[in-house]
Amino acid sequence: MSSRVTDGASTGDVLRLSSRSAQLMHLAAQGLLKRGTRRARKPDVATTIARMGLLQIDTINVVARSPYMVLFSRLGGYRNEWLDETLAEGLIAECWAHEACFVPSGEFRYHRDYRAGRAGHWAHKGAERTHAEARTDMDALLERIRREGPLRAADFERDGPASKGWWGWKPEKRWLEAWFALGRLMVTRRERFQRVYDLAERVTAHWPEPPPPGTLDEAAVRRHFIVESVRALGIAKARWIADYFRLRPRVTDEELAPMLVDGSLIRIAVDGWDEPAYVHRTHASLLDEAARGSLRATRTTLLSPFDPIVWDRARALDLFDFEYTIECYTPAPKRKYGYYVLPILHRGRLVGRLDAKAHRQGGLFQVLGIWLEPGVALSPALVEGLAVAIDECAAWHGTPRIVVERSQPRGLASLIGKALAG
Repeated sequence: MSSRVTDGASTGDVLRLSSRSAQLMHLAAQGLLKRGTRRARKPDVATTIARMGLLQIDTINVVARSPYMVLFSRLGGYRNEWLDETLAEGLIAECWAHEACFVPSGEFRYHRDYRAGRAGHWAHKGAERTHAEARTDMDALLERIRREGPLRAADFERDGPASKGWWGWKPEKRWLEAWFALGRLMVTRRERFQRVYDLAERVTAHWPEPPPPGTLDEAAVRRHFIVESVRALGIAKARWIADYFRLRPRVTDEELAPMLVDGSLIRIAVDGWDEPAYVHRTHASLLDEAARGSLRATRTTLLSPFDPIVWDRARALDLFDFEYTIECYTPAPKRKYGYYVLPILHRGRLVGRLDAKAHRQGGLFQVLGIWLEPGVALSPALVEGLAVAIDECAAWHGTPRIVVERSQPRGLASLIGKALAG
């Protein structure tokens, strides 16, 4: 529910939401409040990415590669090739955003022109260093693509050993990635998830709506990303905003003041928050629903470790009281849960985590473990929600046989097994 409190910084009142309503606004903006009312269709891929503003790319493939998993969490079962086709059709683009991401092609110009802001990013600094060290070879590689057309790293044969840096990439792969980070090359399509690179100007020329010429002012780009971050998050504290598009320096309440004056943002208060909260003007109706207490969360699903809901660990802790660490970068003996553990979203709350592996050749979806958060009640609705979410994920992978090996609390595995059998 809501109330109104006097805002000492303005002449009007400020809407106050409960912390629960703030959680639900965030999930609604991200498309995770409810199940869809129909089966997913191919255009939903571009629509979902536009809703989030970006889709982070990661290559770990234990359950599913992260971008496909993030879409699954929102769309349910869909065809993975739709993402690849949407890229090839020029409706989305690859670039450095939060990290390496897919973004709506209409937003690409902002990422392209945020050069000064990206200058401190590790990928850009590494690309500059690589170019300084291998300028002649990189120029020759660029000329070959200009001459021959789109190429993959695999099209550059090399007999020698791989490099020790940049994930053991061979030099040509490092040079391709450096040109990508520097903006001279783009990804025109993917083949079996391998990037196919072409000159940036040739890639954008084939889009349904190529980006307009000219370079945007850096301050205008930063302002655009600030407002877009608030829109994508649904509700945000100032200190949450910079992480979404990796802005530097951090965003402050003072910087947001002009956006309140021009109506781009709305300032509200949230119970238990000692800082103002901000909502994008396009979410005014959603804010009204939250204020009436009419938002309802019904979806239970598994999230990627790189889902926007949890990728900012401090925000996830702040908003959901959910402490999350991805342990694939942790030595095996020091892992608490597992290599690639998926957060569990149940009816608007992060209630636990699940460690799974999809054995596609054997048709097996192996749940190595499920752990509920302290204080989460083991209810029939939760068991049913988990069973449906696991079954849906297994069906999407084409792994219909499901085994749940262990759980905390101990009896949960058996209850899920019975629900799956039923």
